[in-house]
Amino acid sequence: MSDDEQPEPPHPGPEGPRKWTPRDLGAAGATPPGHGAAAEDPVDPDHPTDPPGHSDPAPGTPTGAGSGTGTGPGTGPGAPSGPGKRPRRTGWRRFVPRWRVVLGIVLLFALLLIGGFIAGYTLVSIPAANAGATAQSNVFLYADGTQLASDGEINRENVQLAQVPLTVQHAVLAAEDRDFYSERAVDPKAMVRAAWNTLTGKGTQGGSTITQQYVKNYYLGQEQTVTRKVKEFFIAIKLNREETKEDILAGYLNTSYFGRNAYGIQAASQAYYGKDVEKLTTGEGAYLASLLNSPSAYDVIAHPQNKPRALARWNYVLDGMVKKKWLGASERAATTFPVPGKVKARAGLAGQRGYLVEAVKDYLTSNKIIDENTLATGGYRITTTIQRDKQDAFVKAVDDSVNSKLSADRKADRNVRVGGASIDPASGKVLAMYGGIDYTKQYVNNATRRDFQVGSTFKPFVFTSAVVNSSRTQDGRPITPNTIYDGTNKRPVQGWDGGSYAPANEDDASYGPITVRTATDKSVNAVYAQMAVDVGSAKVKQTAIDLGLPADTPDLNASPSIALGPATASVLDMTQAYATLAGHGRHGTYTMVESVIKDGEKTELPSQDAEQAVTREAADTTTSMLQSVVDGGTGTAAQASGRPAAGKTGTAEQDKAAWFAGYTPDLATVVALMGADPETAVQQPLYGALGYPRVNGGGPPAQIWAQYTKGALGGSEAKDFDLELQDGANIPVEPPAPNPFQSPTPGGDQGRTQGQNEGQTQGQDQGRTQGGRTQGQTQGQDQGQTQGGRNQGQTQGQTQGQTQGQTQGQTQGGADNGGTNTGGQTQGQTQGQIQGQDQGQTQGQTQGGTDNGGTEGPGAATTGLAERPRGSRSP
Repeated sequence: MSDDEQPEPPHPGPEGPRKWTPRDLGAAGATPPGHGAAAEDPVDPDHPTDPPGHSDPAPGTPTGAGSGTGTGPGTGPGAPSGPGKRPRRTGWRRFVPRWRVVLGIVLLFALLLIGGFIAGYTLVSIPAANAGATAQSNVFLYADGTQLASDGEINRENVQLAQVPLTVQHAVLAAEDRDFYSERAVDPKAMVRAAWNTLTGKGTQGGSTITQQYVKNYYLGQEQTVTRKVKEFFIAIKLNREETKEDILAGYLNTSYFGRNAYGIQAASQAYYGKDVEKLTTGEGAYLASLLNSPSAYDVIAHPQNKPRALARWNYVLDGMVKKKWLGASERAATTFPVPGKVKARAGLAGQRGYLVEAVKDYLTSNKIIDENTLATGGYRITTTIQRDKQDAFVKAVDDSVNSKLSADRKADRNVRVGGASIDPASGKVLAMYGGIDYTKQYVNNATRRDFQVGSTFKPFVFTSAVVNSSRTQDGRPITPNTIYDGTNKRPVQGWDGGSYAPANEDDASYGPITVRTATDKSVNAVYAQMAVDVGSAKVKQTAIDLGLPADTPDLNASPSIALGPATASVLDMTQAYATLAGHGRHGTYTMVESVIKDGEKTELPSQDAEQAVTREAADTTTSMLQSVVDGGTGTAAQASGRPAAGKTGTAEQDKAAWFAGYTPDLATVVALMGADPETAVQQPLYGALGYPRVNGGGPPAQIWAQYTKGALGGSEAKDFDLELQDGANIPVEPPAPNPFQSPTPGGDQGRTQGQNEGQTQGQDQGRTQGGRTQGQTQGQDQGQTQGGRNQGQTQGQTQGQTQGQTQGQTQGGADNGGTNTGGQTQGQTQGQIQGQDQGQTQGQTQGGTDNGGTEGPGAATTGLAERPRGSRSP
């Protein structure tokens, strides 16, 4: 057919309308190809329009619909119920929304977001600077409502961005917002990431840009509410359109809080380095930038233990500058950490006021009662637990025993520092605290710092753990106050698989067989190191934590040495633990705050409900032993309090600190003397300080404790301890028979007979007066000491309560030859010692042959205390 020829269009005919026939019907009702209307009258492809009067079935209607019954696609399960309907979904597809529904939801959500954004952007305007941009003052009150201090002085000086060195600007950006100049005002991805990390337990993290932080500091406030975050979001967007990045960065630098009451980069530069911001070095700028994250967490002067953390943050800032090419690698390598200077405290915080204010602030922030930035904006009225009369008594006690005796002629005196804290065992309230000589002169709080070893004040925790865990010695004897241990100097501990450990006793003194009670009186390292192994050092650590030491206390490690006190808990930490012992084993977190009020609304405070941390028997049995330390051990100076008391002395390694930790039934107090160079803060020994050859816990610390306790409790009725002791606490536990084939110990004891060691006196509890001393038992005491390795016999002052079994039990080598056979004591000697203990044997035989008859510690030469009334000691 040629292009000009066209097929003739069909003409209307008499036939009826054509019906559509499916091409591949099944067997039933199928029409073979080539038959039917479709075959007889094919549709012209060029003229698809049906002739007039033609009508097709509705789309989707199967052939034969409406023509009666039949089989075919229109019948069976899932078939449409009527013309034009889809098959119904079955199975899991029923629960999947159709794409039209999903699309509708997405579009609706998008419209809501867009509408909300438009509404928010329109309704939220940039406000005037808030009152928080000029921080208010916080008022601190004593427990009686009288004013303690006010920190209302505002330390702020605005500067232009051009005055801030470029390296300092870059340090701040590296610390807080490295993409500040290229990013938008808000970073939705960072906000979502921060929210996700918080929800999944990875810690609370900020997702704010510098613009958002500036808006929060200057226009809004620090409250953590949804409303504030929404306003911050829209104000940041508007501000970013109306101000330059430089203006925003300048505002941020002038409004941020850097700690030390310094608002803005200029005030911070002066507070930490005593110079204007223009003179800051790269390293100094990096340190100040580190502080923005958390000022108190990175101040290495106020909190020396923070230095590792601060160094890590400082390095992070510098490495970020290198990564952004703001600092060359060679300059980075040459940059050293710039230690900040001392704090120039405000005059209103002189004396103890500054220490107390900072301790209260740390309490509020560390317990997440108020965050640091919010507290810094001020306006809070804070009533503390500090009792003014007790605080004054503490200051007077330190002044009388230490400060008044300091001399410029003694070099060691310049290193002396004092820290102290006092807690009510019943409530956990801190009633008094001594932080240092003057906050304006000595910024670090000696009561809260954690960098000095606690020494032997840790030993009671070992015994408490032994009772809690029903521990036994290596040979199976239960550990009680009367269990006999070997107190030989440098005796290797048994049962420890971590290598050899043989601690020396103080002054290398050896004691031989000695009861736990007397080993506590004399602070014998050999005994307590072995006891730590017998109990299990991990269990000892856990008991110390249960009593009140923080789990993250530096050097609180599970090893035999834990008993000797290498841990560097603070004075306040130790006071908590001793308060738990005084409270019969019940412990609640200490508190320094009675109430916090702002704008008439009270801030919720943590609950102080106490719980049984260790058993009462464990705490009370420990108390009974610590009474012995005060009655006739190294802590006799504490008797001057005039109250029934329990306590323990302690000395740090190289005598860099001396401690006395003690308590009455109603007051727990810890005092420590520390040695630190006033210029470098490096720890120094206390040899020669205050005119003493050596400063130990039984000296000035115990004297301060006694005077303070007497003054703090003056006017109140004295209480005695009400004790419930462990089973067998008053029953001697004999050691096994000695090995006759064991080689004698070399004569290092220089003539002290084993029968005359300080461990003979369990009967000390029955041989002391209530605060007094008998004079008839002290004569000849010095003559009974061994001199130059020779034993001159037992002292004339020994009471008749000493049995013949002790005298006969001593070996001839120890009695006659003065140290030539000190290790060969007989079992009869040990039994004689125990009999003598029960009958009130005196302490006249201390350290014979080691110090030529001398003893260490105040009151060590005082013996023969008559019986002192005590609380119930029945098991």
